[in-house]
Amino acid sequence: MRRFITIAAVLCSWLSSAARTRADVGIVLNESLDTSVARITGSGHSAVYLSRICPASPVMLRLCGPHEQGSVMSNYTTLGEDEPFEWNVVPLSVFVYGVEDPRNRPLFASWNIKGALETSYRETILRDYCEGQKCQTSHDAEWREMVGADSERTLYILVVSTTVEQDQALIDKFNNAPNVNHFNGMRRNCADFAKDVINTYFPHAAHRNAVNDFGMTSPKGVARSFANYAHKEPESDYHVMHFAQLPGTTKRSTECREGTEQLYRSKKLLVPMAFFAWHELPVAVGSYMLTGRFNPEHEFEQHATVHEVELDREITLAKEDEDLDDAQLEKLENASKAEKVSIVGSAQQWQDYRARFDRILAQAVEDGTIQNRDALERFAKELGEKGAASVDKDGAPWVEIQRDGKTERVGVSPANLLSPGSDRTLAYKLMLAHIAETLKSPARQRETMPEFEQAWNLMEQSRPNERNSLAMGQ
Repeated sequence: MRRFITIAAVLCSWLSSAARTRADVGIVLNESLDTSVARITGSGHSAVYLSRICPASPVMLRLCGPHEQGSVMSNYTTLGEDEPFEWNVVPLSVFVYGVEDPRNRPLFASWNIKGALETSYRETILRDYCEGQKCQTSHDAEWREMVGADSERTLYILVVSTTVEQDQALIDKFNNAPNVNHFNGMRRNCADFAKDVINTYFPHAAHRNAVNDFGMTSPKGVARSFANYAHKEPESDYHVMHFAQLPGTTKRSTECREGTEQLYRSKKLLVPMAFFAWHELPVAVGSYMLTGRFNPEHEFEQHATVHEVELDREITLAKEDEDLDDAQLEKLENASKAEKVSIVGSAQQWQDYRARFDRILAQAVEDGTIQNRDALERFAKELGEKGAASVDKDGAPWVEIQRDGKTERVGVSPANLLSPGSDRTLAYKLMLAHIAETLKSPARQRETMPEFEQAWNLMEQSRPNERNSLAMGQ
């Protein structure tokens, strides 16, 4: 039954294991945090996903063993560790969720929870590389960005298949080369690093867009060039993974942009440029309109699984086959649509869930569980700002909160939400808040349908009074 599906099973088509004959490499495109320089550039961040390569340590690579999930490798302005490393590598689940076991992934995002996950990672995995006070306490130490990325932003991973020989060549290259930071925003930034890793596998597959990024390399420009390469390689098993920013109290991330796109879409840049450099403005806008458009959400929706991509390729060939009857073509198109809907969901499915959730909220108000819909936002804010977060010996996050002179505790992952010691009322409110934010979010900030269905089932199970069948949608 779906209520017993774990996130590891939900994402089995994505988290490729080393035991399989095929493996993947992909560009990770992280949305912009809209902080510091990113408020001006809107550039986001680049990293590299490797499904058959795992960490031997945070700074050494090895081939994965059976059932391991692969890794993400990235560089930053400064990792802030005891030595000036250029790059770190972490398990995929640590990078995305902040935990090694996907069953322990948070269901709610707050800076307190992310901080607890960072501390757990530092103490268990990074301890030999982060003994200095600055590394341990500074929020500018960017090793923290390698832990629980979906707590603070949405990310996409554009993936193609590799051979074991290619993976071993990458391991040898990086394990034998100096790992010393030479970060430079203009010539050696995170997107340059991702581009160089990808081109180790497939020469010239990723490149900068000098015109739209004014001579620099941007995360979105590299992702777009890699997608264009993959579209031309039908045997590459190209597909896109999507991890939405968690519902919670952390600031919502924004879509990453290339240089001319930022000028075109950002009023705070477009207006001054129109006034001071109006001669150049039509060139910048024209460049973006002609060569700079790329929407990673649309890319995900059209390439959500390898099977969907294969079906679309069959449809293209079928349309060129004059002997193929309409019934066969319709069958292929229906199969492709069903494959997409299984991951992305249909507009009707999401609308149906909104209608069902409205009835559940009405019942929660009638039961006295919440005062009104707005109370969920107040509850989320209280949990995020006042809740003290910790991670247990199994790696699962918890939150404790003082209310009416009492300490209440709730598990905030699928593994411990309903475990002994987790307050059932808090768990139910947490899941109501999770579902409410998901259903009102745009597609790019919304969970995949399998993830959402798991969250919905957790909401149903967490309801303190399960006698009312309305919560079950009956």
